[in-house]
Formats: sequence, structure tokens, C-alpha cells
Amino acid sequence: MTPKTPAPCMVVIFGATGDLAKRKLLPALYNLANRQRLPEEFTVVGAGREPITHDAYREKVRRDLAEFGPPVADPALAAWFHARVFSAFETPDDLETYASLARRLNPSDAGSAAANVVFYLAVPPSAVADIVGRLGDLGLLEEHEGAWRRVIVEKPFGYDLASARALNQRLLAHLAERQIYRIDHYLGKETVQNLMAFRFANGIFEPVWNRRYIDHVQITVAETVGVEDRGGYYDRAGALRDMVQNHLFQLLALTAMEPPNSFQADAVRDERVKVLNAIHLCTPEEVMMSVVRGQYAAGDGLPGYRQERDVARDSTTETFIALKLLVENWRWADVPFYLRTGKRLPARVSEVSVQFRGAPLRLFRGQAVGDVEPNVLVMRIQPDEGIALRLQAKVPGEQFRLGAVDMDFDYADYFESRPNTGYETLLHDCLMGDQTLFHRADMVEAGWTVVAPILDILQAAPSALLHPYPAHAWGPAAADRLLANDGRQWRTVAHHSSRGRHDRSASQGV
Repeated sequence: MTPKTPAPCMVVIFGATGDLAKRKLLPALYNLANRQRLPEEFTVVGAGREPITHDAYREKVRRDLAEFGPPVADPALAAWFHARVFSAFETPDDLETYASLARRLNPSDAGSAAANVVFYLAVPPSAVADIVGRLGDLGLLEEHEGAWRRVIVEKPFGYDLASARALNQRLLAHLAERQIYRIDHYLGKETVQNLMAFRFANGIFEPVWNRRYIDHVQITVAETVGVEDRGGYYDRAGALRDMVQNHLFQLLALTAMEPPNSFQADAVRDERVKVLNAIHLCTPEEVMMSVVRGQYAAGDGLPGYRQERDVARDSTTETFIALKLLVENWRWADVPFYLRTGKRLPARVSEVSVQFRGAPLRLFRGQAVGDVEPNVLVMRIQPDEGIALRLQAKVPGEQFRLGAVDMDFDYADYFESRPNTGYETLLHDCLMGDQTLFHRADMVEAGWTVVAPILDILQAAPSALLHPYPAHAWGPAAADRLLANDGRQWRTVAHHSSRGRHDRSASQGV
């Protein structure tokens, strides 16, 4: 067991006045303080593009936490936190910002908190390598006498395989891999981490977690909103770059990984990257058969994607993508993994659905029971976190009829809920030096390698595989045909009530 309180340290946030800092990072740090997971000697330093004094920045943090943070129940805690907030950009001179930061990192000025520093780069991807280079040139990333320096990098980690490799090389020119924390907020969610707990802490599931008993796996990450104010970024990225090669691939890796030798960071990450390296690389012909792209059209009084702000009027960027992948190893040979993600879909939901094979003998063929639905295990990641296992049971009565029943575990029913942004676990892990839930360089490059054949097709023909779909539909009809060609269909996502029970009028088997 590692200690739960980090050593004295400082968190320097580049992009300190941006949305990520005010909506997620500062509330997460405040929540950690409330849980007594921060050291007494702790400092937050904001660095950004706008000059601001310490007092003005401290007041901004106070306002942002009042709007986006948890209710302040302890005025003393709030005072403790705000007293530890400083600005590193008191003048409009960029060089002076770094000089101010260097002074702030002088232990004689800031005490022992300045010895251990996390630099959080909440900045556009184009700025990451330059900031790391500047910090490295000034010697601010050097570690001395047991102290540490770490850098947290937000996605996207490159735009394709070549740019990801180039970014890794630029980072590694100034940092060791153990100093780099490539963050994916999905891996901070309790239910994502529960994938490992569910698989490896319960002896009844691991024996059937393989090709002999599992028919296929579906991973869905759906959003009801459009691109909102991210049109400029999204039109350059699309669903494939924005979601698949990071979020969805990590869910796939956690679902399909082999048991690690231990829960040390590299032991777990070794098994995750093995899964990504085992994914079959599609030929151009296979891409055309196993990938469907979609773009939402106008409907329900909502604009189409091409009418969104900062989106090209002839854009061929996908807002929905579905794909079929095969993991070519001993455990998963011939078991398809179907992934889908998109915007302007009917429900906001993230889940992993595992459909088991049917019973080997149809004992009930002489009874009027119809087709027996297969068993399905659903791990809900958001918004209603939990796990459900669908079974068949006899319906009471004289006739022999079967009905589907759900054994349903709901996080809210069993565990105390508390304010959480999804970043608390990841920030605390970084402060503790635990990289288990962070991407490693080879993981990033493995993910881009898998999607490279798709990107090659799109470079040659940008509108390839692209279909329109109406607002609040589950993507284009071609996505349904992707599974229908294999004799399967997408799981109908069930409405999940706050009482932890499914609305059976809205749910059905796979």
C-alpha cells in the first residue's frame, strides 16, 4: 500500500484561465484537499496568455470554484486552498512568465513544495512540445536529490502515427518516459477501473472470458450534444481521432487484456498494449467492409454538422463512426469487437456489452418459448454507473415461458457518492508517481497504427464511407448493416432509472 498523501509539491497549470482548468482541474484539486489527499505544503501556480496579478488570479479561482466546484461546507478549507494559489504571469512578456515561474520554483522562495512539481499542460496540442522545450532549456524539468518533475499532457497525442511519433520524440528529448503522464480522463472514471476489479477479483468470470464462451463484444460511447463550440477543433479531428484511438481503444484493452503479473504500473500497461498490438490491421478492402462513418444532419430543430460554427460547409468530417475489430490472440481469435461512438445520438451513454454464446442444446424447442435470448453482461461507465447481467428465467404460470431478467448492480445504490470531476484519481496518481492509468508512448503509437489504414483511405478519398444520419438516431443505417452482415445487431441501450432498475419497455436483448 502506498501512502495516500503525496510529498510536498506544486502544480503548475499552463492554460490556467481556460475551460479545462476552471471546470475540471481546480475543482478536482479542491476535492482532493477536502478528502485530505493533498500535502500541507502545496501550491497551485497558474500560467497563461493573459497577464494577471496574484490577487486577481486568486479571485478568479474563487469565482470559478463557486460556479463549477462543490458547495463550500468548510470556510477554513476554502481559505487554505485559496491562500496556496499564485500567478506566474504578472506581465504580458512571455519570457518574463518563464522567469517568474523559475523564481516561483526556487525552494528558498517557495519552500519544499517547489522541489516536486507537476506541470499540467492544459493547452492546445500545437503548444505542448514548445512549452516542454522551453521548460527543458531552462532546466526546470531536471530532477535533483530525490525530488521529481512530471508533465501531464492532454489528448490528442498527435494527429496520426507520424505526428504521434514526432511528439513522443520531442517530449523524450527533455523528459524520461517515467516523467510523462499522458492523461485520458476516461481512465479516471471509477467504473472504467472497475473493469479490472470485476474481471480479476471475481473467480467466476475469468474462466469464461474467452472465445469459447463469448460471442462478441460491443463498446458504445454516445453523446446527445453536437460539437457545440468545438467546431474548429472537431472539424480537423473527427470521431475517429477524437474518441476511437484513445477512449474506445482503452476500454477495449481493459476488456480484453490478460491478467497482469501485478498491479504495478508497467505490468498493467504491458498487458494493455499487447491487446492493441494484437488488433488485426485491415487491408484497404477490409476497411471498406468493417468501417462506417456518419455525419449528423439537421433535424428536430437542430442544425446539421455543416451548419455548426467554425465547420466547413462542405466538411467530410465524421461525427459518428462504427467499426469491427478482431484481436488476433489465443483468447480472442474470431471474436469480433464492435465499437461505435458519435454525437447527436439518442442517449448519453458509455458502456461495454459482452454477449455470451447461446446454450449448446435447445432443450426448449418443444415448448412455445420462442428464441432464447443470449446472456449479456453490460458494464455501464456513464452516466448511471453499474453492472447488469441478463439471464433467462421461467415466467410464473401454467405455460412454460421464458423471460429476461437483470441482475443489476448500481454504484449509487451501494457506495457513497461524493463530488467528482473524473480528474481526482488521475491527479492524485500523478502526485503519487503512479502511471497505471496513463498512456505510455508505445500505447499511443499502437493505437495510431490500428487506425492508420482507415486514415490512408480518408486521405485518398475524404468522403469515403460517409453517410448522413438524422439527429437523435443511432447513426446511419449502414452501421446496423455492419452487424447484420454477421447475423448480429447492436444492443438497444436501456433507460436506467435512479433506482437501479431497467425500464423493460425500452430494453431488449442483443
